[in-house]
Amino acid sequence: MKKQNYTVKNIGAIIFPVLFLFCCQVHTTSAVAADYGSVNKDGAIIRSGPDIKAEALWEVFKGFPLEIVKKQKTWSKIVDFEGATGWISNQFLARTKTLIVKAKNGNLRIGPGINYEEIALVKYGVVFEPLTREGEWFKVQVEDGPTTGWIHKDLIWPGNH
Repeated sequence: MKKQNYTVKNIGAIIFPVLFLFCCQVHTTSAVAADYGSVNKDGAIIRSGPDIKAEALWEVFKGFPLEIVKKQKTWSKIVDFEGATGWISNQFLARTKTLIVKAKNGNLRIGPGINYEEIALVKYGVVFEPLTREGEWFKVQVEDGPTTGWIHKDLIWPGNH
């Protein structure tokens, strides 16, 4: 039997993939642990910086979901479902989690699967309150009404919470 000689080159070929997989796992774990909230008042302003005098970038409505990527005193840096970033005063943030339709159109169904009857067609930008999750499906309630149904995670943002 021939004895295998491990050179620095061989060890590097083994260690690099292991380190790469470890780094990917750390990145994936941190993405899952993202912090989300929603806007608690219609007309809240997203600004270019953490200051009331910073440029107003856009206005958001009550229930609008945001990913909170950084906190700085009384402000939070956020990302929205379209990937736009800005700053919002913490007084306009709620810990309430909401979901928003990111697809042009999506089907709301009576159960968690494509074999269930469609009960409504939902459009881009509709906001829901998540009630429960079953696999890749969320049972949701329309923010401003009693309608409930199931929607697939690929049609909403964030689809991982």
